[in-house]
Amino acid sequence: MIRLPAVAGRFYPNDPDELSHQVESFCIAPQGLLRRRAVACMVPHAGYRYSGHVAGAVYARLELPRRLLLIGPRHFPRGAAQAILSEGGWQTPLGVAAIDAALAADISRAYPALSEDTDAHATEHALEVQLPFLQQLAGEFSFVPIALGTVHYPALESLGHALADVIAAQTEPVLMIASSDMNHYEPDELTRRKDRIAIDRILALDAPGLYDAVRRESISMCGYGAAVTAITAARQLGARNAELVRYITSADVSGDRDQVVGYAGIIIE
Repeated sequence: MIRLPAVAGRFYPNDPDELSHQVESFCIAPQGLLRRRAVACMVPHAGYRYSGHVAGAVYARLELPRRLLLIGPRHFPRGAAQAILSEGGWQTPLGVAAIDAALAADISRAYPALSEDTDAHATEHALEVQLPFLQQLAGEFSFVPIALGTVHYPALESLGHALADVIAAQTEPVLMIASSDMNHYEPDELTRRKDRIAIDRILALDAPGLYDAVRRESISMCGYGAAVTAITAARQLGARNAELVRYITSADVSGDRDQVVGYAGIIIE
């Protein structure tokens, strides 16, 4: 089955040439910077006008492997709370990105709570908007999409441990990509303060600390579940460092500082 794009023409251009040029413009790394291999990263998923430069700054610094694991939130209350797709591909204006059926099968065996569910992914944009970046930069690759509607910490942690077990057993590297925007629709100053609290926990690779901070401080970080899972897996896989590559709010683009959304790009090694 081929999943058709849900947000092409809205979150990113529908024209292949325009999309390719736009992604290329977002992914300009500093001169002389060597791409590096990471265990995981966190990138935003808003319309490219707002968050494309942040996502591009992360992807431009990474050595992207041929196998990728994309984890993001389920924004809409439809489909399973922990949803995977294990076959077919996802279409964007740049072509069809193939699902890694073998990796998906390994993950489903390791964590049976994941449901094979097209409904949870059908209109979800958080993972879709990553694919044009990967198609532009990674060349031939395959991926596994996981959408999380649960905010139950034991489930997020258990999934993280299962993903780490699966990745450790692979003969090729697998990069985990967690998709999340930061605090939503509060004044710019407050959003920056809240986001700093969450970012500090991510940089400390502190999954329970991130979970607790988001809930204690009412930080409306839509993909914190994906981040908790990715951090849990990354620590088990030996990650010890994280770098904030870029942070902005929508006010830096629109000038409106009354109701903003924050965007952070982070690399975990």
